[in-house]
Amino acid sequence: MKKLSILLLFMAASIFAQAQIATNIYWVQFKDKENSPYSIDNPEAYLSPRALQRRANQGISIDEYDIPVNPQYLQAVAACGAELINPSKWLNGVSVYVTNPSVIDAINALDCVTTVRNCPNDLKAQEQKERWLANEMKPAAAHRASKGFYGGAEDQVTQLNVNMLHDMGYDGSGVIIAVLDGGFEGAENASCFDNMREEGRLLGTRDFVYGSNSVYTQSTHGTSCLSTMGAYDPNNMVGTAYKASYYLIHTEDGDSENIIEEYNWVSGAEYADSLGVDVCSTSLGYNGFDMSQWDHPVEHFDGHTAPMTIGCEIAASRGMICMNAAGNRYDGYCTLGIPADAEHIVTVGAVNSSGVRADFSSVGPTYDGRIKPDVMAMGEGTYVASGDSWWPYYNGNGTSFATPVLAGAVACLRQARPYASVQEICDAIRACGNRADNPDSKYGYGIPDFSQALEMLKVGELPASVNEIISVYPNPSQGEVHVGLMEGTKAEISVYDFMGRELFTYSFNGLNHTTLENRINTLGAGVYFINAVSESGSQTLKLVMTK
Repeated sequence: MKKLSILLLFMAASIFAQAQIATNIYWVQFKDKENSPYSIDNPEAYLSPRALQRRANQGISIDEYDIPVNPQYLQAVAACGAELINPSKWLNGVSVYVTNPSVIDAINALDCVTTVRNCPNDLKAQEQKERWLANEMKPAAAHRASKGFYGGAEDQVTQLNVNMLHDMGYDGSGVIIAVLDGGFEGAENASCFDNMREEGRLLGTRDFVYGSNSVYTQSTHGTSCLSTMGAYDPNNMVGTAYKASYYLIHTEDGDSENIIEEYNWVSGAEYADSLGVDVCSTSLGYNGFDMSQWDHPVEHFDGHTAPMTIGCEIAASRGMICMNAAGNRYDGYCTLGIPADAEHIVTVGAVNSSGVRADFSSVGPTYDGRIKPDVMAMGEGTYVASGDSWWPYYNGNGTSFATPVLAGAVACLRQARPYASVQEICDAIRACGNRADNPDSKYGYGIPDFSQALEMLKVGELPASVNEIISVYPNPSQGEVHVGLMEGTKAEISVYDFMGRELFTYSFNGLNHTTLENRINTLGAGVYFINAVSESGSQTLKLVMTK
C-alpha cells in the first residue's frame, strides 16, 4: 500500500541526500547458517536476559531463526567491495550498498550466496511523492474540550475500556513497546513525553534507514503514533499505556517507497526482539512501490510471502505481540497493505468515536480467505500530539493512529497477564470484540472490550479438552511447590526447562509427593514444563518459579 494512503497525515519532511542511496541497494540472500560461531545452546551471546525471560514466560524454545547471520558470510560480502547496511537473521541475508556492477558479480559467485536482489528507486516517482508530501494540507487544530484525566484522548481510551485496566493498576508499567515508524520529529522535546523521559522509560532509539544517531528527523508521524500510547499530560492528553517503556525505531524512508523498507522493518523487529520488547506497534504498510515491478499482487497477501509478513510471523513466534495498521485504501477487494495479511498479528482498522467504521479503512479478506482486519479502534478524529510546541495536539485520521491506540491497551493486558502466549492474547482480543459473533472483512471482530479480555485470560486455566492428571500449586511459585495426583494410581513425570531439555523423570503415585516436590523446589527461577503421562492420557503444565 502506498504510504500516501496509509500515512494519511504524514507531514512533509526534510529531504535527505542520502535517500538516493536506495538506487544502489541490493538484498543478498544466504543459503544457510552453517559453521556459525553462534549456537542454540548459548543464546546469551545474541539475546538479552529480558528477551530470554520473555521466551521463558511463554515456553518458547530457542531455534535456528534466533541465530545471527554467519559473520564469515558478512565478511565475505564486504570483502567483495559492498557496504553492509542491515543484516537479518530471520531472513538470513543482508542489505548492501553497491555502485560497481562487478561487485555484484563477485557476490553472486560466493558459495554462501543464493540470490542477489536489486531494490532500486524510480527517482522521478520519488520526486513526485516528495512534492505531494510538501503540498499536503496540514490537519486542523484540535477543538475537543477537556474531559478529565485523559483530556482529548478520552473517547479513544474509553472506547476500548482500557481505562478499567488503568483503574486496576494496569497502565503498561514494566512492559516494553517498540514503535517502528518513519520518524519521530519533535518527540525529543514534546512536553507530553516529559514524564517518560524523567522516569527513564524512553529506553533507546535506532535508525535502520540511514544508520544515523537520531530518529528525530524526517517525519512527525511516529511522534503522533507514540503519543496515543505514551503521552502523559493529565487533563490534556493521556495515552493507553502511559507508564510503559519505549524504543523508537526508524525503518520507513519518507523520501521513497522501496521494497528495501520491508527488509529494514524486519531488521528493526529483530533488534526489538533481542532487547526483550513485548509489543511492536507499526503504522506502516506496503503494496505499490516507486518501481512497479516490486508491487505486491493480491496473491502475495496470503500470510507467508512478502518479506515483512514473514518477519511479522517470526516475530510473533518469538513471543512479541505485533500490531499493524490495516491501511487507508478502501476501494475494493483486499485493500490491505503488507504485512496486514500476517496470520499471527493483530491487524487494526479504524472507527470513529461512535464506533462507525471510517470509510477509508482498508478491508480484507486475505488472499487465502482469512478475515482481516482483526479488530477496530478509534482512527477517525483520533487525538494525537503534533510534535510542535506551538500547536501540541490535533485530531488526525488513519488506521495509523488506531493501531497504537490499541497497542497501548494490549501492553496493559500483557502487564496483567505476563505468562499468556501471543496466541492467547490475540484470541482474547478478537473474542471480546463487539462483532465477535458475526465477524467480517470490514470490521473484523469489532471493537474489543479489554476488561472482558482480562477476564478471559485466566492464569493457569486448562482448556476443557485437556486431561487433568496432576495439580501443581502455587503457580507461579516463589520456591515451594505442591504436587497432587488427580486421577488414577500412577503417572510418569518428566520435567523440562524452557529450551526443552529434560531435567529429570519420576514415577509418581501420589504418596511419594514429598520426594517429587523436593526435587522441583531445587529448580532456579524460570519457566519449566511438567509432563505427566498416565493410562488415561497426558498433560503438560507450565510452572513458573520466581524465587
